[in-house]
Amino acid sequence: MTTLSQTIRPSRAQAREWKAILILILLVPGLWSPLILFRFVLYQPFSIPSNSMVPTLTVGDYVFAAKYAYGYGRYSLPFASSLISSRVFAADPEYGDIVVFRTAKDNSSDYVKRVVGLPGDRIQMRQGQLFLNDKPVTRVALKERPAGSACGVDDGATVKRWRETLPNGASYVTHDCVDNGYLDNTNVFTVPPGHFFVLGDNRDNSTDSRMMSAFGFVPMDNLVGKVTRIFWSLDEDGEPRFERMGEVE
Repeated sequence: MTTLSQTIRPSRAQAREWKAILILILLVPGLWSPLILFRFVLYQPFSIPSNSMVPTLTVGDYVFAAKYAYGYGRYSLPFASSLISSRVFAADPEYGDIVVFRTAKDNSSDYVKRVVGLPGDRIQMRQGQLFLNDKPVTRVALKERPAGSACGVDDGATVKRWRETLPNGASYVTHDCVDNGYLDNTNVFTVPPGHFFVLGDNRDNSTDSRMMSAFGFVPMDNLVGKVTRIFWSLDEDGEPRFERMGEVE
């Protein structure tokens, strides 16, 4: 039987949420420091360590992730990580967003991938083409280019490229290193509530949601931010690549 005192007493989770909000309020004066406001509240810089998002992002790129884009949670506000169990001012990502997040299987590392599936969506790869809710995602073949380090092959090899466009109009370029690669044909994945599905733009050289045992669906509450801009980029010799700086697709 539920008593009145049990009904009005806040749960432990609610108490933690209110405690986190109170801490944020108390921290507001300090958070208005320009450096702290930029780094901990608005944007966080990240370096790209792998080629899983080539050609959009590549090793040597430095990007800003907008923390405010999806609200604030345990991984976007490190100083409140033990107090926040869900996001404050939450907003969900959209198709095509490039996001920084932690996986359910590894909450100590930051990952960056592209969102291609939202709750309730059915995702499948067939012969290297993305299917969303049983319909092929529009893609247009582009001119092949040298593969370079993106595919881990000889310097003389080329890579197939596609201009892929999601139903909301988000458009970007993907790399297809190998025909009928290991992850080019998959089962149908149905995205559960409160999660999203991600892929790397370098489809044959990316560990992502297609690998359920190692990666899987990503919880919304594990979002860190939305990648918005490359603010610096260096090549293998440490020379600036000014042509790479700017907004990302």
